Amino acid sequence: QRNIVSLAALIDDLFDMAQMDAGGLRLDMQWNAISDLVSDPLEGFSHPAVDKGITLTGMAAPGSDPAYIDARQIGRVLANLVNNALRHTPSGGAINVHAYPIRNAVVVEVSDNGEGIRAEDLPYVFDQFYRGEPSRSRATGGAGLGLAIAKAIVDAHGGRITVESTPGYGTRFAVTLPTQPPAVNPLVRKSVKA
Repeated sequence: QRNIVSLAALIDDLFDMAQMDAGGLRLDMQWNAISDLVSDPLEGFSHPAVDKGITLTGMAAPGSDPAYIDARQIGRVLANLVNNALRHTPSGGAINVHAYPIRNAVVVEVSDNGEGIRAEDLPYVFDQFYRGEPSRSRATGGAGLGLAIAKAIVDAHGGRITVESTPGYGTRFAVTLPTQPPAVNPLVRKSVKA
């Protein structure tokens, strides 16, 4: 059963990546609360975090809301980052999701105090199918598409995703998203909430 679910997820990721490579990512842009997007993975991953003995916390600083984004797609990015952090943080560790405003943008950081990423792997973590150290890839699974998809989604928003890591001390991913509607983008379908 688990292998079937994993295969289905891999097929979905491959399909999504092919669409993104072909310029087919359509964004449903609306004004959304970043604070809701921060709380979603905290709730969604609370049980796995407790099961692993990991402290999962987060908050959105005042002024983080709203942002003009596709909430489903950005939610997917944050879920991927939190899921990765859970896989690479040992029992007793901590993961924090923190959003804060900067000029004309909001930053959402997902940080952990887990095993970290080797310096030689850092430049490639957003490449398709890149999984770093083979033994680590076998132990934690994944096809090396999650971060590539996350980057494609953030790029389509006119944003930026970066990573900093120190082996043995942890990793911090930062997603920077513009808070205002972007200039005309043929990949973006604008929606208006009634």
